[in-house]
Amino acid sequence: MDKRKIEQEIAELKMDYINLQGDIEKLESVGQGRQVAKAEERLATMEKRLAELNAQLYS
Repeated sequence: MDKRKIEQEIAELKMDYINLQGDIEKLESVGQGRQVAKAEERLATMEKRLAELNAQLYS
């Protein structure tokens, strides 16, 4: 994957991450604990992917 594609995927993941954080806050406010747990798992997966992409970008 070239540098531009990596940067594009990082930008998309960051936007998705921010949106998901907002969704989690909304879910927590209405007591949807199970959905919050699933969303937090997705955040962890996104964090891992971001770390992988950053490693590729700066290696």
